[in-house]
Amino acid sequence: MARIDESKAFLAVNIAVMTVSDTRTEDNDKSGQTLVQRLGEAGHTLADKVIVKDDVPAIVAVLRRWIADPAVDVVISTGGTGLTGRDVTPEAFQQVYEKEIIGFGELFRQLSYAKIGTSTMQSRATGGLAHGTYLFALPGSPGACRDGWDDILRWQLDSRHRPCNLVELMPRLMEHLK
Repeated sequence: MARIDESKAFLAVNIAVMTVSDTRTEDNDKSGQTLVQRLGEAGHTLADKVIVKDDVPAIVAVLRRWIADPAVDVVISTGGTGLTGRDVTPEAFQQVYEKEIIGFGELFRQLSYAKIGTSTMQSRATGGLAHGTYLFALPGSPGACRDGWDDILRWQLDSRHRPCNLVELMPRLMEHLK
């Protein structure tokens, strides 16, 4: 049974938040603000926050900068995961992944199905790993960000979560380079 082991220490991780949108500004970026608020309430550190246009090279450039930055452990993006012509976030993330975390998208859609039914099939939420940095792309609605954080990432980014969590894997993510 999943639980928080209070005998273990909480380890804060550094999380960068990317909003992918042609129309959002810092004033109206409700999804990005939702993620920033929730990660702060959980005790994590906001490493950086940006708004990037729906453009693969622009998204990839920010991802590569954060992946190269040892002060960024996790990237969470919001937006651009749908099916329209401007929705290109999964394609950008695929360009930088070393390993895809297939279960993240599958679990997100499973949990989302209980709330929005078959409309969840339109989500291309995705997760992966690049140079020791976790990467997660969520849909652009505040509700999807709440669901992704509250139901998945909050737990997997808590070092006390049992039976296992992503934080305890962090020291081993780069062992193939040693």
